[in-house]
Amino acid sequence: MNLYLMACAQVLLVLLLGPLFEGIMRKLVAVVHSRIGPPLHQPYLDILKLLGKEELVTSPHALFRYSAVLGLAAVLTTAVLIPVGMLPPLESAGDILVFIYLITLAAVMVVISGISSDSPYGFIGASREVMMLLTVEPVILIALITMAVKAGSTRFGDMMAWQAGHEPALSTVLAGITLFVAIIAQLARLPFDIVEADQEIMEGPFIEQSGPKLALFKWMIYAKQFIFAAVFISVFLPWPVMRAAPLNLLFTLLKMIVLLVLVAVVHVVNPRLRIDQAVRFFLVLVVVELAGLALAVAGS
Repeated sequence: MNLYLMACAQVLLVLLLGPLFEGIMRKLVAVVHSRIGPPLHQPYLDILKLLGKEELVTSPHALFRYSAVLGLAAVLTTAVLIPVGMLPPLESAGDILVFIYLITLAAVMVVISGISSDSPYGFIGASREVMMLLTVEPVILIALITMAVKAGSTRFGDMMAWQAGHEPALSTVLAGITLFVAIIAQLARLPFDIVEADQEIMEGPFIEQSGPKLALFKWMIYAKQFIFAAVFISVFLPWPVMRAAPLNLLFTLLKMIVLLVLVAVVHVVNPRLRIDQAVRFFLVLVVVELAGLALAVAGS
């Protein structure tokens, strides 16, 4: 029973703190741009406003209507499988392979939303999402497999425990750097803001979504942002390890904020890449990661 309570608590943590972390990033971007910017609680207001609006159904396809629900459900399921400064609540239910599967499922729901919207902008956004999915997901997978090879396990808890008890190796450092870049792309931040690209295709796959469904998509993005930050910090930067679980959680959240601040800085100082440039960039990252994986297998 305690495990299920912890699982519910972690899902609530992701749901409630995801928008706050988004607010912090927005505020930082505004400061860099010499603007006052929105308040930290603006993402909460955006979600509440959209939840109260009328939903305009522009497509008869059932998948168009339920893609947001399925996408958010997939992301929240990963919340019980990841460490947030402590062992995952339901670690026995899945490992990094299940994590990748669920995150990919959420991306597929974005693709379905765009394709089924009957909008040319939605279709373009969906095609870009597929391209990014095929190039970014291998980077994430190889980075986690590299850590799994070092830890001798594909479970997040074992990987976190191994990293906490050892000094960083060259292979894990390479995996961590490439994973950080992949996280920027997963969060659709510049220079990889290609799928939505406001100035080009006007939110792309989300262009025909409105009201509660758009709110769920935004909440899914905020939750995914929180989850990727938690995975990166807990697995690759677990130090310092405190005996008290609340302190571990607090330090993890602080490190996650610092990580997302770095993501926001990259977002501010970089222009958007073209899709072909992004694909070539991530192909290079895959080669670097394969070298790191080879080092991990060799024991370095």
